[in-house]
Amino acid sequence: MGLIGSIFATIFGSGRNVVAETVEVFRPNAEAQAVRDAAQQAAALSQFASEFGIERRGWFDRFVDGLNRLPRPMLAFGTLGLFVVAMADPVWFSQRMQGIALVPEPLWWLMGAIVSFYFGARHQVKSQEFQRGMTTTLARTAQVTENIDALDALVRAPKSGPVASAQKGRDGNAALDEWRASRGS
Repeated sequence: MGLIGSIFATIFGSGRNVVAETVEVFRPNAEAQAVRDAAQQAAALSQFASEFGIERRGWFDRFVDGLNRLPRPMLAFGTLGLFVVAMADPVWFSQRMQGIALVPEPLWWLMGAIVSFYFGARHQVKSQEFQRGMTTTLARTAQVTENIDALDALVRAPKSGPVASAQKGRDGNAALDEWRASRGS
C-alpha cells in the first residue's frame, strides 16, 4: 500500500492534479470556459446598453417613426377597401378604373420601382406584364371616354326603362326569365 500511496502522492500530491493539468493543455476547462463566456456576454450586453441607451425621442423623431409605420398598413387596407367598393358601387369603381387605364406605361414603371425600393423587394414584374402588349395611352383615350359615358348613362338611367328591361333578360337563364314572365315583373 505504500507504493500506491507514493504514486498517488507523486501524481496528485501537494494539492495539484497533474492529470487535469495535462488534459487542460489539449482541452479547456469547462468551468473556466463558462466563466469566460459569461464575462464576454456581459461585456456585449453592456455595449448594446450603451449604444441603445441614448434617449432621442423628440417630437420630430416620434413623428417620423409614426410616418414610417403608415405605408404598409395603408396599402393593405386600401387594397381591401377597393374590393369592398367594387362590390358596393361597381359603376363608381369602374369609372375610377377607366381613369387608371390612361396612366402611361412609364409612369407605371416609375411607381413600381419606387414601391419596390421602398419595401426592399424586386421590381414589380406583374405591373409590367399588365401593361405589356397594350397600345399607347392616346389611342385608348377614346375608348375610355366612351366607357365612362356608358357608365354615367347607367347611373342616370331610370329604374324602369329600356336599360332596366334589358337588364332583366340579360341573365341568359331561361328558367329565371320564364319565372319573371309568370310573375308579371
